[in-house]
Amino acid sequence: MTRPTPETLAHSARRARAGAEPATDAAATGRAAAVPAAPAVRQPEPVQLSGAGSLVRSLEALGVDVVFGIPGGAILPAYDPLYDSTVRHILVRHEQGAGHAATGYAQATGRVGVCMATSGPGATNLVTPIADAYMDSVPMVAITGQVARPSIGTDAFQEADIQGITLPITKHNFLVQTAEEIPRVLAEAFHLASTGRPGPVLVDIPKDVLQAQTTFSWPPTLDLPGYRPTLHPHGKQIREAARLMTSARRPVLYVGGGVLKAGATEGLRRLAELTGIPVVTTLMALGAFPDSHRQHLGMPGMHGTVAAVYGLQKADLIVALGARFDDRVTGKLDSFAPDATVVHADIDPAEIGKNRHADVPIVGDAKHVIEELIAAVTTDRAAGRPADLGDWWTQLDDLRERYPLGYEEPADGTLSPQYVIERLGKIAGPDAVYVAGVGQHQMWASQFISYEKPGTWLNSGGLGTMGYAVPAAMGAKVGRPDTVVWAIDGDGCFQMTNQELATCALEGIPVKIAVINNGNLGMVRQWQTLFYNERYSNTELGTHKHRIPDFVKLGEALGCVGLRCENAADVDKTIEAAMAINDAPVVIDFVVGKDAMVWPMVAAGTSNDEIMFARGVRPAFDEDDI
Repeated sequence: MTRPTPETLAHSARRARAGAEPATDAAATGRAAAVPAAPAVRQPEPVQLSGAGSLVRSLEALGVDVVFGIPGGAILPAYDPLYDSTVRHILVRHEQGAGHAATGYAQATGRVGVCMATSGPGATNLVTPIADAYMDSVPMVAITGQVARPSIGTDAFQEADIQGITLPITKHNFLVQTAEEIPRVLAEAFHLASTGRPGPVLVDIPKDVLQAQTTFSWPPTLDLPGYRPTLHPHGKQIREAARLMTSARRPVLYVGGGVLKAGATEGLRRLAELTGIPVVTTLMALGAFPDSHRQHLGMPGMHGTVAAVYGLQKADLIVALGARFDDRVTGKLDSFAPDATVVHADIDPAEIGKNRHADVPIVGDAKHVIEELIAAVTTDRAAGRPADLGDWWTQLDDLRERYPLGYEEPADGTLSPQYVIERLGKIAGPDAVYVAGVGQHQMWASQFISYEKPGTWLNSGGLGTMGYAVPAAMGAKVGRPDTVVWAIDGDGCFQMTNQELATCALEGIPVKIAVINNGNLGMVRQWQTLFYNERYSNTELGTHKHRIPDFVKLGEALGCVGLRCENAADVDKTIEAAMAINDAPVVIDFVVGKDAMVWPMVAAGTSNDEIMFARGVRPAFDEDDI
């Protein structure tokens, strides 16, 4: 294993999401660039340091304020200079927690999240959060220790080829060969993680490199041949997209997480209001466009609103902005939006045409794309009369009225999980940050909380990682300490990473955890109900029948305040009690019914045309109207 050559770096352009055209912004050119746009401190004179000291000085110069990690043999040299550093280190209880915390920090702040682990199992425990960050395009740098260079390839104690293991799930990764290159590699890693399409970058450093002496100076010169993300779109493509937008009769703006990554939410609102086009926001884009806005149809896809799903299905024009035509949005791909012309704008050219043919492909940063679309649409509107969308809105409004999001109270008198989440959103309000695990509670949180602002909804969208919520909430709270942070978790997800609540208690990170405890792996049970003849194989967790574990006692054992709520009459006062506690983490065990389901639903592998509004209830549509 050697340091990547210019040829391998160029080859990594696919993984690094590089564009084919030269960038016009100097910060994105990669070669011979200054230190990335993170807050940087220029060191007055070169100094003699160990490689470990150079690593810590580099983190300081890059403006890193916090690292989540666990020490171990190979990375231990780095922990000695970290002891005296301005960089805060948060000692987690599991490396997976470190990775998800770095992701939550990055999603909540827009800055690069940093995690650190030792070699072997420490590094491999980061694989899941690295893959999670890769799928959701989160800027993260993972620093791992490696066995000494002479031992690499010998199956030494705690050796693992983490560079090879993470090759498919990192934007780029490095195996550092000399102490001298540490500042440059760190600067390149942060630049790659935060520019273009964001993503995780791994830096693996052998122990003897950390121990070697070197001369540290800052800033280094970046050397990234082949990495030139295209930020500004091609003018001809923008003009063609604008022409289609002003002439289409059933257009939809399909908004993905790339709009949030680009900081393009204000522009999106102006574009939508200028054109009058309805907007759908994916699971990763909630908050990019206000849920309460008149033009917002809701979330599309497997558990999206009927209006959003059918709006896309029947559209004659789809303008996709920072979205990737994920299978959870499209359903059966060959039946998705059969009559739609597609404008697809994305900073990653590899996404365009990957799943759905793009009639007008636009490579560029969403912020620049939207700004230029606004200008082009304004010019087109001045030159002629735009299409009348009145009939389209009449049809969509009819769908919204007939098929709103809702739920039925459980017939057995148990607490409704949807009611709990709905009240939590009302009481905590639109300024709180909501972090969800994966499963039914994640979908209910996406449906029954109103997201009005960017950066208020964090979840594991692409990988669907159980165990994401608690450590991600911890990272979000560290990044935004003055903001209320709620993790909405399931009893299954919660048991995977709840040990990080001990970290929160000891580090003074007062997150709030709402455990939606239905006693089962809820989404799996829902599928067993619908598709496996109610044969509930290995989905009951025992948190209802046996109260194992008792989440209140577990929360208290981990240094939290533990609360329990089992009926609707106590929901508000329990949430308000948690809201009043700001000096400790809080865990609420919401004991809810086990049979609640997430609706609407498009079954996996079926067409969006087959959406079910509720069990046994298919929406009725007048095909002549739509």
